[in-house]
Amino acid sequence: MSYKISGPDEYLAITGMSIRTVKITKASWVWPLQRCTRFSVQPRDYAMDLQAMTKEKLQFALPVVFTVGPDVNDRGANSNSEDASAVDREDRGDALVKFAMLLAQSEGSNKKDHGDHVASIVKGIIEGETRVLVSSMTMEEIFTEREVFKKRIFRNIQSELDQFGLKIYNSNVKELKDAPGSVYFESLSRKAHEGATNQARIDVAEAQLRGNVGEAKRRGEQDREIAKINADTAVQKTERDIERAKAEAHLNKEQTLLTRDVDIARVEAQRTLESKDEDLKRQVEIKRAAAEVERLRAKDVVKATITRESKQQAADAAAYEVTANARANQEAKQRLADADAYKTRIDAEADNYAAQQSADASVFRQLKEAEGISAMADAYAKLANAFGGPAGLIQYMMIEKGTYVELAKANAEAIRGLQPKISVWNTGSNAGGEAGGDPTTAMRNVYQMLPPLMTTINEQTGITLPEWQFGKMNAGMQAMNQSNVNGEKSSK
Repeated sequence: MSYKISGPDEYLAITGMSIRTVKITKASWVWPLQRCTRFSVQPRDYAMDLQAMTKEKLQFALPVVFTVGPDVNDRGANSNSEDASAVDREDRGDALVKFAMLLAQSEGSNKKDHGDHVASIVKGIIEGETRVLVSSMTMEEIFTEREVFKKRIFRNIQSELDQFGLKIYNSNVKELKDAPGSVYFESLSRKAHEGATNQARIDVAEAQLRGNVGEAKRRGEQDREIAKINADTAVQKTERDIERAKAEAHLNKEQTLLTRDVDIARVEAQRTLESKDEDLKRQVEIKRAAAEVERLRAKDVVKATITRESKQQAADAAAYEVTANARANQEAKQRLADADAYKTRIDAEADNYAAQQSADASVFRQLKEAEGISAMADAYAKLANAFGGPAGLIQYMMIEKGTYVELAKANAEAIRGLQPKISVWNTGSNAGGEAGGDPTTAMRNVYQMLPPLMTTINEQTGITLPEWQFGKMNAGMQAMNQSNVNGEKSSK
């Protein structure tokens, strides 16, 4: 039995009696039938130069440095003894238990070989996950999304290291380099360098251009401003001289006007004084005359006032009488109007009641008529079924009502008194059109038919054809008949 104490960067892994799997602690008693192993939790740096290929099949070297060590903070169920979900697990979710069970150095083993073994596992995980991630990205994405690329590498590698109880404490992705036989980054660097050099030369030339142009522009602006100032000075001097001359002329004019105004004011004051004296004298006379008029008027006013008051009282009495009569007449007319309105309302109510009764009677009559029409329709429907349909019913009703007899009488009345003329004429012995006859017979028959046809049209319609046309037809007809007769004689 002994009491074991680990260093600050170490843990003790105890197995054996009364310990189900592995006990991870900093210090503990080690009893007989128990074994204690020390293992270090110091992180280690793993530097690698990975050869990877992008999505566009571009090879490059990716220098990376990862600082990896056991995760001392992820103790799993050992940090909470009441968590029963991880009790059945052998490591109980403790990263140090995983590391002690899978990667810790055992007693008697070579420390160098153990370190190489752990480094081989870690480097294999880092290299595999990095290549998988790079193969799914383009070179542009790796350059432009450097932080995203770093986070994705960290996440993928950490998920694999968790099963060994390891943690990435730091990751550093250095600048990309060309793989052996590749000049991609060298070409990009040369392109960027040449572009920067050319741009610098362009910037220098533009700066010199702006400097020379600016200097010439400032010199020209200076000359223009000086000339402008001189011209403005001369113009202002001339304007001041003109203004001074105008001011002197204006002063002389104003002095003359003031002298004239003073003389005029002196004369006007004298005339005003004289006019005022005359006005005062006239007002005195007017007031003296007004006082005399008032004295004379006072005598007549007293008499007129007495007369006016007496007439006013008489007028008030007459107005009161007229007002009383008008009020009485108005009350009488109001009573008559109320009586007429009451009578009108009674008459309107009576007319309304009579109209309502008449409307009710009309509605009742129309309902009865509709019921009668409905009953007749039902009867006609039964008759139609009995006579084999609507056509049979219509024929029966026309026979019953004598419609056919009325139609016959109407037709007889329509043709009564008519004297139709029927014309029948024969155009010759060959009218039947025997075969082998004269070929002109048909034409002659047509011309023979036209005169009696025109006569018939004239007799029946009153239409007369022009005489010249009718005579021409007769002449043509006679000539054709004569030619036929002569032909028959000659043939004999």
